[in-house]
Amino acid sequence: MSEDARDIDPSKTTPIDPGASGTRAMDAPPDGPKSVEETAKSLQDATKGGTNIDTLVGRMVIEQGLATPEEVKHCLEIRRSGEDDESDKSLMHLLVERDYVTNRQLARLREILEAEREGQKIPGYKVLGELGAGAMAKVYKAKQIRLNREVAIKVLPKKYSQNAQFIERFYAEGRAAAQLNHPNIVQAFDVDNTGETYYFVMEYVAGRTVHDDIQAHKRYVEDEAIDIVIQVAEALEHAHSKGLIHRDVKPKNVMITHEGVVKLADMGLARAVSDKEAAEAEKGKAFGTPYYISPEQIRGEVEIGPPADIYSLGATLYHMVTGSVPYEGKSPSAVMHKHLKGELVAPDHVNPKLSAGISEVIEMMMARNPKKRYPNCTDLLVDLRAIKKGELPPIAHKDVLPESDLASLAAAEAGAGGVGDIPTDTSSGDTRSIADILLSPPYLVLLALLVASVIGNIVLAMIKR
Repeated sequence: MSEDARDIDPSKTTPIDPGASGTRAMDAPPDGPKSVEETAKSLQDATKGGTNIDTLVGRMVIEQGLATPEEVKHCLEIRRSGEDDESDKSLMHLLVERDYVTNRQLARLREILEAEREGQKIPGYKVLGELGAGAMAKVYKAKQIRLNREVAIKVLPKKYSQNAQFIERFYAEGRAAAQLNHPNIVQAFDVDNTGETYYFVMEYVAGRTVHDDIQAHKRYVEDEAIDIVIQVAEALEHAHSKGLIHRDVKPKNVMITHEGVVKLADMGLARAVSDKEAAEAEKGKAFGTPYYISPEQIRGEVEIGPPADIYSLGATLYHMVTGSVPYEGKSPSAVMHKHLKGELVAPDHVNPKLSAGISEVIEMMMARNPKKRYPNCTDLLVDLRAIKKGELPPIAHKDVLPESDLASLAAAEAGAGGVGDIPTDTSSGDTRSIADILLSPPYLVLLALLVASVIGNIVLAMIKR
């Protein structure tokens, strides 16, 4: 990916970010590990000074399995005894210095504590840690106590809990997701509130995202990419059949479990096709992520249908198999302008290893005019499954002449009296073949004279010698 592409973080350039899909595990906080001093201050702030830090840290490292009770006890005894002039060091310092825990693990403790504080008012759930955060929500990993299962809980930040528009949108996401029951869609369990805490409970997916894979390996091999996109297309086919458009299909919202099952996440921008009131309210506003957004979403059109999701899935597939986003720019608006006016570089020109079939499919998915795209995911799946079998995509593949030649051919067919009639030359010119002409008597006489002349010249030459 170019520097321009890296400068624009798709998760941060959505005009209205739906929040973290966040149903996957994260190994470390997004900002990287903090120093011991920073973590200590964060823990102190989180506890509002009401709890002894050593007591808190000791309890949490043992609960999380980061250190044994004996190791914690050993460090506390060192503090109390003043051994090696270390009585002034905190328990955290001693745990890190003796390699019982790492700075990164201590930073995770801070996250867990903050998660507990944020989610402690949700009855029936025990918060286990933070999974991710977006502009509109934080997502936590939790255990549903009665069913003894791990779930993901999206919580609306307190600053939005008094905003009726945000609350309604939050509930709308839950209602939209609740209508869907498909193995390739992150399942919704509940959406509710307790006091001013609004939360949305959904399936917890342990695994990675397509974005993670692109970051780690740059691009997918064609066959693997097709397998993933087929599953996403099946998820979208189900959502569209329920009258819902996702509107934010992108690599970060395509998750892959440890078993290889693909899950489409985050219905935060989903909208019913029939919801004309919402469509009019959003008219003229660009909702989506710049790298993958469809032209009609950029224009803020009222009529947004399945082709919009197909375009975004096409842009995602383009990124997956080429290692580059379809359009790049120095700003979100520059990228979106290219979706409207730019010339798409054919995928197989970026990655020559791609088959012609997948390039044809991507180009049809990303046609600027929605009417020239696949009208629905059912048709798209026909072509994707054909490519998977090593066949040409029957819908996208166009083995035809240029339009000018087609027009001439059509005119010729019309003048010939219909398809299948072979026109004949009715002009007065000689219609014989060259062989017929050469074997006619006049030409045979001329040929004989020419041969006799050549032989005569050879004889004369020999006499002169």
